[in-house]
Amino acid sequence: MSMAWLWGGMVVLSLIFGVWNGQLDAVTEAAVSGANSAIELSLSMAGSLCLWSGVMEVMRVCGVADALARSFRPLLRRLLPEASRDSETLAAVSANVSANLMGLGNAATPLGIRAAQRMARGCGGVASDELCLLVVLNTASIQLLPATIAAVRSAAGCSTPFDILPAVWFSSVLSVAAGLLAARLLSRAGRRRL
Repeated sequence: MSMAWLWGGMVVLSLIFGVWNGQLDAVTEAAVSGANSAIELSLSMAGSLCLWSGVMEVMRVCGVADALARSFRPLLRRLLPEASRDSETLAAVSANVSANLMGLGNAATPLGIRAAQRMARGCGGVASDELCLLVVLNTASIQLLPATIAAVRSAAGCSTPFDILPAVWFSSVLSVAAGLLAARLLSRAGRRRL
């Protein structure tokens, strides 16, 4: 709701300043041009996102996605010992991490939400350390194949959208390491206060 007020306020302010400066035609032209650009970008990205979502669905049907998720379970049991006691929660977290690994953030989001809802049960409205760690893993995920970023680059006219792979691998590993370290340090600092 607050975003609706923010965007509505920006539109109203743009119109007011456009009238004030006698540039209402320019404001209108910019609004129409921006809307056209947004539609073109959305349509050009839709094909790539459908392709990679289809690839993920084929991987799921063939069992590759489940095998990939199972391979993460030993590591996730060490990182999230409380959540690993519930097999459905662990399965949702594993599937979330594997979808993020494939760069399919849109497919990973519902899995992450389901895992977070299961982990939040019984917390009394306060996020546990493991739930915070899940948010860190979901936000700073390691991506082997950044499909969404490649789709955006392709839509913007890049002829080699996957040439950023080494930089994505390096930065995503660093971001996950920094996130895990920060989560552990903040968790310990929180325990000391209690």
